[in-house]
Amino acid sequence: MTEASVRADDRAHVFHSWSAQGLINPLPIAGAEGSYFWDYDGKPYLDFSSQLVNINIGHQHPRLVAAIQEQAAKLCTIQPAFANDKRGEAARLIAELAPGSLNKVFFTNGGAEANENAIRLARGHTGRHKVLSTYRSYHGSTAAAITATGDPRRWANEPTAVGVVHFWGPYPYRSPFYSSSPEEETQRALAHLRETVVFEGAGTIAAVLIETVVGTNGILVPPPGYLAGVREICDEFGIVFIADEVMAGFGRCGEWFAVDRWGVTPDLITFAKGVNSGYLPLGGVIISDEIAATFAERPFPGGLTYSGHPLACASAVASIEIFKEEGIIEHARALGDDVIAPGLAELAAKHPSVGEVRGLGVFWAIELVRDRATREPLVPFNASGAAAGPMTELAAACKERGLWPFTHFNRVHVVPPCTATVDEVREGLSILDEALSVADRYYAG
Repeated sequence: MTEASVRADDRAHVFHSWSAQGLINPLPIAGAEGSYFWDYDGKPYLDFSSQLVNINIGHQHPRLVAAIQEQAAKLCTIQPAFANDKRGEAARLIAELAPGSLNKVFFTNGGAEANENAIRLARGHTGRHKVLSTYRSYHGSTAAAITATGDPRRWANEPTAVGVVHFWGPYPYRSPFYSSSPEEETQRALAHLRETVVFEGAGTIAAVLIETVVGTNGILVPPPGYLAGVREICDEFGIVFIADEVMAGFGRCGEWFAVDRWGVTPDLITFAKGVNSGYLPLGGVIISDEIAATFAERPFPGGLTYSGHPLACASAVASIEIFKEEGIIEHARALGDDVIAPGLAELAAKHPSVGEVRGLGVFWAIELVRDRATREPLVPFNASGAAAGPMTELAAACKERGLWPFTHFNRVHVVPPCTATVDEVREGLSILDEALSVADRYYAG
């Protein structure tokens, strides 16, 4: 097909996510490989967004493509009530990677369904209905998941599900608790969470649902001791601890699961994205033995026609094997420590509009400000149209130079594939260096 025909079909017939349909003009993409994709003119873009932060293994990995092709020739699909070799193998491999006694996997088609069913599991296990989640969060667009979401995408969907209470998570750079150090932020954030539990009625709360490392809403790395403190509060009150690792898991933070970085074991872990880098739709919930036992003789009240789809599970098996054999976890960790962290520190020293850089592995954010002293954001919260102009200009400057960025509110996220080379990451940081001159023009400090 030609670019014109692709564009015509898209504009005539495709209804896009999260968009005003008449105000968008999607770029037709002709192909991709490794850390790059390209348009129909052959212009390559270095994928510093990993699409939507899920191409952890890179585009078109030949072994992963071959595994999908092999499974398609053998068995394309079988319904979830049957046992299947790839479904069982994928579940076993994922459970072996998970911490503690998380030994069973309920498969979904993506992250939203994973969080939806984690909430269902927690409610069924505890007999309680409330779920606590943070304001700076995104958990998906299905009913309970979007209600648990804290960011503005929730607003237009309300009212949806019931029983969700939002609280403030830690964010040392913009502390809602007026903390002066990461340690104080941990102490005050945990006190706030515990007080929220007490005043909501601990006996009514089924789960605390948090992104281990907050993703789209800031790449907020939890300060020391915070996750362990959440675990303690959940244990004290008999609350299920759900770690949303849809974006943070499978190498993104330089670990199989981000919780491994802090040695904390939740009761449920949700995953998607990086488990097979989005080559096919797949997500799931990793379930502790205790919660799984609740449904040993009582039916679990949920299911999906495509739960554990053989093609998707075959891709997960292959991806995990490739990660192990090619040392991708270790590579992602080294990229963060040795290349991205020092590279972003240099950008922060050079560009006055950079208020803070933070992250780990291949999961980083550059927070942009108009004034370092006041920390006024480069653009207002949830800005759109002209108010978002500086960030729109910055993104355009990146794209002109062959870098596809991930931008959100007043931030640029540095999230290349876990397989990106050192030279590719440095190329991307060099382009960001040039593009940040756009943000510097708006600096008023």
